[in-house]
Amino acid sequence: MREFTPDDLRKFDGISGPAYVACDGIVYDVSESFLWRDGRHQVIHRAGGDLTHELEKAPHGRELLERFPVVGTLKVK
Repeated sequence: MREFTPDDLRKFDGISGPAYVACDGIVYDVSESFLWRDGRHQVIHRAGGDLTHELEKAPHGRELLERFPVVGTLKVK
């Protein structure tokens, strides 16, 4: 499984290619979701980043991300 650094993950912003997001160290491909069109979700969230802390305030839980393909892990320092 691929290991992403935060810099690697930023390249997958969904604007000109795949949209990836991380949560709890797991990187998900949300490219196929109409809710992540152009790398944005609900105008607030952007693909290419770690949503771990943002999901604490979301109206849904992390289990929603588990519907998407896992493409790797996020390596944090």
